[in-house]
Amino acid sequence: MRSATPQAALPHRHVLTVPTGPGAVRVARETAERALAEWGIDERHPAVGPALLILGELVANTVRHAAALSPQTTVYYAAGPDCLVLAVHDRHPQRPDLTGGHATGPGGLATVLELTHALGGTAVVRGDADGPGKSVWITLPL
Repeated sequence: MRSATPQAALPHRHVLTVPTGPGAVRVARETAERALAEWGIDERHPAVGPALLILGELVANTVRHAAALSPQTTVYYAAGPDCLVLAVHDRHPQRPDLTGGHATGPGGLATVLELTHALGGTAVVRGDADGPGKSVWITLPL
């Protein structure tokens, strides 16, 4: 998984790789909660609850749609004094459309985008430089 320079420069970073299957969402969320606490980001911060929900939706989408071609999912967590970055990576070639019809309706990407935009954040899909996979990157202000 590759990252852009701004995320790479953030002082707090953690990477988790889990099997793409049952339990992945729980492990990703628990890891995020521990990392945020270690980094001094208060669990009551207004961005934390939505960030955990966003993370859960992204990992669930990977489990639901990419497991057959991506036996592992990688989650990237990063934070600095003014932002939180989450990315979920899989090796499935299909890239979600964050602006079209797939981003509407209940749950899934619609929830991700609604929460991200409500917090003033951004959502971007980045393809792998070395293959068919992709990462969905969420940046939220703190």
